[in-house]
Amino acid sequence: MRGSTVRTWKHAPETFRALLDNSRLHGEQIFLVYEDERISYEEHYRRAATLAVRLVEDYGVAKGDRVAIAMRNYPEWVVAFSAALAAGAIAVPLNAWWTGPELEYGLSDSGAKVLIADGERAERAQGAGVPMIVTRAAGPLPAGARAFTDVLGEVRAEVTPPPVEQAPEDPATIFYTSGTTGRPKGALGTHRNLGQSPMSVAYALLRSVALAGKDPSTAAGTRRITLLAVPLFHATGCFAVMAPTMFTGGGLVLMYKWDPGQALRLIEREKVTTMTGVPTNAWQLLSHPDFGDHDISSLGGISYGGAPAPPKLLERIGDRLPRRQASNGYGMTETTALAIYNSGPTYLARPDSIGLPLAVCDARVRDPLGVEVPVGQVGELCLRGPNVIAGYWNRPDSTAETFIDGWLHTGDLAKVDEDGFVYIVDRAKDMVIRGGENVYCAEVEAALFEHPAVDDAAVIGIPDEELGEQVGAVVRLRPGASADAEELRGFLDGVLAPFKIPVRFWFRETELPRNPGGKILKTHLRKETLGL
Repeated sequence: MRGSTVRTWKHAPETFRALLDNSRLHGEQIFLVYEDERISYEEHYRRAATLAVRLVEDYGVAKGDRVAIAMRNYPEWVVAFSAALAAGAIAVPLNAWWTGPELEYGLSDSGAKVLIADGERAERAQGAGVPMIVTRAAGPLPAGARAFTDVLGEVRAEVTPPPVEQAPEDPATIFYTSGTTGRPKGALGTHRNLGQSPMSVAYALLRSVALAGKDPSTAAGTRRITLLAVPLFHATGCFAVMAPTMFTGGGLVLMYKWDPGQALRLIEREKVTTMTGVPTNAWQLLSHPDFGDHDISSLGGISYGGAPAPPKLLERIGDRLPRRQASNGYGMTETTALAIYNSGPTYLARPDSIGLPLAVCDARVRDPLGVEVPVGQVGELCLRGPNVIAGYWNRPDSTAETFIDGWLHTGDLAKVDEDGFVYIVDRAKDMVIRGGENVYCAEVEAALFEHPAVDDAAVIGIPDEELGEQVGAVVRLRPGASADAEELRGFLDGVLAPFKIPVRFWFRETELPRNPGGKILKTHLRKETLGL
């Protein structure tokens, strides 16, 4: 693969078309649930195939053209994504939180031929000069745009997607990185990347079942109903949830936006078996005042990733959801979501670890010169496997810096223990260096989460003329709780080395700013608190 030999899942779909055709075998089973709407696998296939034909015939979409998608987690998002790929195009999911100029940047950078958007995003992007197909608009459509239902027209039972030759290494997706620094880069994924993701998720789940001493064949026969708590335009939502659901014939419950109270109602109503999101979603669900008022006995587990998970979260899951399984995954846009996974007994034994690499993935921890470091030492986490993307769209320099000899250099600082379990220490560029001593923010944040009054926390560096940087923390307290800087420093005294304890605290009542992947936007916090 791209000059490097890697292990792959033998029976994984080689292209998205193979995945889509396979999904039709699930027939009238319900695939998508959104509020009172229910779409079966057969209906999804027909709509996607019909829209793919329209993209080719009405918009001239050809193999390799880019079709952008910008909308909330509506069923049309899944249909549009499937249709774009079935037409031979490269699907370009854009961040639905982006402003007009940001959407215009994504459309321009990707060279999108058409945009499929909801009414909100269409209004923001109307200055981009790209043909638009619009769904769920509350008012008049932008000039020149067409309604999704009008473009779709009659959906016939015998419809099939356009005949397009596809190969595993053909480009399939462009997902934009979160852009916590600089302008977002388009992560260019292939059909192989996409097709491998369902097998990786299935392997991770069945491995967890086996480690728990249960029969994997029994678990494999249970239909999964997943409540998706993160956006579909995020790698987790698309590759770790939507594609595996399509592959296995499970059900996918979508939400207009994340709301823990609504999530509890949906779990009860739809008999949801698992919820997938970021640690914040799990924390808020378990902390909701209505938690005990709903029958959520169908919920067999909660999985999360995309951001550091404090060990305190696992303890809370054990308290509020006994006998349920918690799972912590690690991945990036550049790894097509899941790459490393910790669940069940191994997660309980090592709650601060992200787990073991998937069977098709290799993980190495290296020093700045590229030399692998000994067990237990900190270095940069590097990954290799069929899930690693081809590079960045039209960014040869960034691609060359990040993808070296088949290895993805993640930018995350990590260590590996003697059993191969990986521990994320921090982002390399997010580390505070105080007087020559490294302070890993994730460690300080995890310690703060242990305080009963702390609801959320982020550690940032404070410029200091003498020491270079001092440690600071932005904290949000639980509703009704109280604590001041002196109390928090006293709480950390003896838990952390003195140089790691924040010298300054900022308290805020609103939620800490996060990107769609759940990572705290520390650049925003630094600007708000320090003016940097």
